Amino acid sequence: MKHIDFGKKPGDWFERNRLLDRLRGEREWDVIVVGGGSTGLGVALDAVSRNFKVLLLEQSDFAKGTSSKSTKLVHGGVRYLAQGNVDLVREALYERGLLAKNASHLVRNQTFVIPNYDLLRGPFYWIGLKLYDFLAGKLSLGKSVYVSREEMLRSVPVLVKEGLRNGIRYHDGQFDDARLAVNLAQTIIEKGGVALNHIGVTGLKKTGDGRVCGVKAKDTETGEIFEISGKAVVNAAGIFVNKIIEMDDRTSKPVVRPSQGAHVVLDKSFLESDEAIMIPKTSDGRVLFAVPWHDRVILGTTDIPVGHAELEPRPMEEEIEYILQTAGRYLSRAPKRSDVLSTYAGLRPLAASEGDEGTKTKEISRSHKIIVEDSGLVTITGGKWTTFRKMGEDTMDKVIQTAGLPDNPSQSAEILIHGATGSASDRRNGDVYGTDRLLLDKLIREEPELGRRLHPAVKFTLAEVVLAVRNEMARTVEDVLARRVRLLFLDAKAAIQSAPKVADIIAGELGKGEEWKKEELSRFYKVAEGYLISETKVLADH
Repeated sequence: MKHIDFGKKPGDWFERNRLLDRLRGEREWDVIVVGGGSTGLGVALDAVSRNFKVLLLEQSDFAKGTSSKSTKLVHGGVRYLAQGNVDLVREALYERGLLAKNASHLVRNQTFVIPNYDLLRGPFYWIGLKLYDFLAGKLSLGKSVYVSREEMLRSVPVLVKEGLRNGIRYHDGQFDDARLAVNLAQTIIEKGGVALNHIGVTGLKKTGDGRVCGVKAKDTETGEIFEISGKAVVNAAGIFVNKIIEMDDRTSKPVVRPSQGAHVVLDKSFLESDEAIMIPKTSDGRVLFAVPWHDRVILGTTDIPVGHAELEPRPMEEEIEYILQTAGRYLSRAPKRSDVLSTYAGLRPLAASEGDEGTKTKEISRSHKIIVEDSGLVTITGGKWTTFRKMGEDTMDKVIQTAGLPDNPSQSAEILIHGATGSASDRRNGDVYGTDRLLLDKLIREEPELGRRLHPAVKFTLAEVVLAVRNEMARTVEDVLARRVRLLFLDAKAAIQSAPKVADIIAGELGKGEEWKKEELSRFYKVAEGYLISETKVLADH
């Protein structure tokens, strides 16, 4: 495959060696952010909006952990109203409106229906959703309306007819989580910061009096060691925040309690609608969503406390069975295990309160929490994707107080994310590239072979793999198939079958040899196996 010149070479902005040179050359950063998920990216975005010198380090890939494994919703949290958490809902609805404008190529207005099989619950849901509309104010995506039984079945014909009385239609946001993370990293770099993936923080630097004054880090690709000075260090490591706090004080208590949420992915034919379904109260009191996404449908989620954090958690058998059985009570075509195209799990970094051992995770705070250690280390926990920007703003307010930085005002609410123009027309026909679509079109014009599909089961092209390496900081097969083109989440078998082709393209772009490809494929197959359920765990055809 020949090398294609991008003209102005926008990829140079994000070229790894250029970013590493900046890392080596900077004597002291204003703010060092540990963690490249939604929380860390939100902090770094707010910091660059205040004109600080910002460095973000991510041990794996941007959104590798929890931030790529959501239900793909930008929402206020209807169920939090039932818990009386009006302030959290109001804040999230405001941020939802901002994100719909600032990441207009990734966030779209998604209609949801709540089927009502219970005569008494209909008015309760109606009142809650009208309050939801009121709290959204001018940033509302649309009014909630009652829907007759007949209209419900016309809109979502797959609903079980028996016992269906009526329903409610409401509006919320839907997005591509990992694509947003990548675009945020690009935005941070374009605004003058440095965001680097595959560099893990291994320790903290301290002054003689115990103040944190930087980090120690290691490039996981080359093994290069860095000692980096910073006026402030922010621990935004998600489910791994406890690990960073222990680097500061080994006697510290955990501030995060992980909760696992699993999802299964089915063919879009199981929904037969562009509308999503929300079941607000299942048999065990949870919420179940069926959400259309990239020509598939996502079912989820669960909420199970787990004892430890891990980078690649796997759905438990009971979670898969619960999701399938619950969906089968509401969908006329009940999904079976053999219908599952992919399954994934993420760990929510819930902010634990004092003495909450044994508390159900749904009772632990979904709000974010900022902790300042005696050493000056600032930790941000909790929260969710929808409020990532506000979490970043609140964290930087605290950093300014703690580190004595200039009190520059936050401008993050006005920043358009890379790829966006601020117009709803950015996101057409499911396209997630926005203004970068021009780069893909240019690639295909100059080398038509790149217009071929990566796999017959999906619309992704070879050009998208090239763009992921040149312009989106992808370094591995998993980076591409899990978080750039999302194939691993949409069809795990197809991802496995596509992996050799992707490895060839990456190797050609990065100058890697056969041994690298062999090792890289072995690593990817090990990860991909976790996205298959038992009936499909056969890694043939690769």
